[in-house]
Formats: sequence, C-alpha cells, structure tokens
Amino acid sequence: MVARNYLFYRATTTLAVVFGVSVLTFALVALTPGDPATTILRQRLGQVPPHHVVAAFRSQHGLDDPFVLQYGRWLLGVIHGDLGTSYYSDRAVSSLLVGHALPTVVLAVAAMAVALVVSIPAGVLSAVHRGEWIDFASRFGALVGVAMPNFWFGYVLIIVFSLQLGLFPVAGTGGVSYLVLPALTLGTGLTAIITRFVRTATLEELGRPSIDMARSKGLDERIVVYKHALRNALVPVVTVVGLQFGYLLSGAVVVEIVFQRPGLGTLLVDAVSARDYPVVQGVILLISVCFVVLNFLVDLTYRHLDPRIGSRSVNP
Repeated sequence: MVARNYLFYRATTTLAVVFGVSVLTFALVALTPGDPATTILRQRLGQVPPHHVVAAFRSQHGLDDPFVLQYGRWLLGVIHGDLGTSYYSDRAVSSLLVGHALPTVVLAVAAMAVALVVSIPAGVLSAVHRGEWIDFASRFGALVGVAMPNFWFGYVLIIVFSLQLGLFPVAGTGGVSYLVLPALTLGTGLTAIITRFVRTATLEELGRPSIDMARSKGLDERIVVYKHALRNALVPVVTVVGLQFGYLLSGAVVVEIVFQRPGLGTLLVDAVSARDYPVVQGVILLISVCFVVLNFLVDLTYRHLDPRIGSRSVNP
C-alpha cells in the first residue's frame, strides 16, 4: 500500500511540475519583446515587410489572439503530440526535435560515460588514501572542474588538441573522433561533482562497523573497499547521476554551439535568432520534461534501493 501511495504521490507531483514547466515555457517565450512576424518575414523577403503581409502572418499563426487562448491551443496540441509548426521553415516542430535530439543524447551519454569512468576510481582512491597526496590531488581537480566554465574548457581543448596537435577535428560531426573533445568538455564538470560524492559516500561506508567486521575476517583490502564499501556508497550516487544527466542535456546546448554540432543547441540558437517561437518552446519543453521524468525515475530507483524513502515521503 505504501509503495502504491508513493508511486501515486510522485506521479501526481511530476505531472504538476510538467504543467508548471509548460506554463513558464510558453509564457517566457511568448511574452518576449519583439514581433516574430516582422523578424521572420524580413528574413524571408530581404526587406521590411508590408503591413498587410505582417498582419496576415500574425492572423495565420494566431499571434493576435489573447495569451490564454494561445496557451490553451498550444497545450491542447502538446497533449496530442503536436508541438506546432515552425514559423521559419513551416516544418512540424516535433520532426525538427526528433532530427536534432539524437546528436544531443549521444553527446550526453558519452559525457556521462567519461564522468563515470574517471570519477568512481578517483573518488574511491581519494577516500582510501585520505589525507595523502592522491586525496589532495583528487579534491583539487574536483574543485577546478566544478569552477571551470565548460565553454571555456572546450575552447582550450580545441586550441591544444585540434589546432596545435591536430589529434581531433575542430568541429562538426562524424566518427568517434568528433565526439571526444565535446564529451570531455561536457563531462568534466560532472566528473568533479560525482568524484566528490563518491569520496564522501565511500568515507562514510569505510567508517561503518560492518567494514571493520569484514576486515577482521581477513578479507583482502580491495575486496573490502570495492565489494562492500563501494557497493553501498554507490546508492546515493545513483540519485546524483540521474539528476545530473538532465543537466547534461541542457549543458549540451552550450557545448554544441562551441563545437558546431547539429543538435538541440544549434536548433535552439537558430530559433532564438529567428524568433521562431514554436521551435524555442518545443526545445525548452523537451529538455525540461526530460529532466523532470529523469528525476521521477531516479526517485523510483532510490525508493527501490531504500524502501524507507517511500514511507518517509508519503507520511512525513
């Protein structure tokens, strides 16, 4: 019964958050100063469009309707899987998102893989060698990784590994070589965050009586650390990884601009420049919903790992 109550509670709150996100997404974009009709028609015609042409465009796309009516029409379309039509290209927004989402997801997954491969061993070594030079080096690297802007780090990687050493392409898409620098750029900050969480969680597990008991049985130290301590330490890290993957999708927008990758970031920037509001709303809504859904799935996973969470959340 508690599990069902918890699932219903989390599903209800998730739907409420998604609804709130849809309102903010539409409002922030629709209420932005400027006339999308004039901007888009000027780009199409190469000159200032006549007044009657602008009026016809606004009437065709319902831009003269009250805000509430515009939002209601847009929300009804979203519920039925219709995100509208691009003002600039007259293509369905959903098809544009599908075509640009895969490169962004691939980049986010690659960045997450880089972060996990580096952060878990670094966090464990830092905890095991607490107070030694390995610990200080790991903590300093994590601090630098958190504080360093990823777009700046991306330009540094381009200068060093592309322009000077010629090891990787500067920009674009293609084979794995085109993915290395963007994945390193996007995954650096996440590596620092997960490293700190793994270190803290591992230190906490190493101090438990069960670990002392395992050592008293004569088990090898590597088995004690990696099989007993790390296994339990990774439980809270699951939450961090799940939530940070949502941030990776939004962070990929900036990295894609730096490396000129044709993903959601490029689509969003082009749409903002053209005041193509349906596309902007679609991209922001997609990223926001992905973040909320990932949060929901992480909560369910954590609830499965620790059933006490459900009872505490439903019955505070």
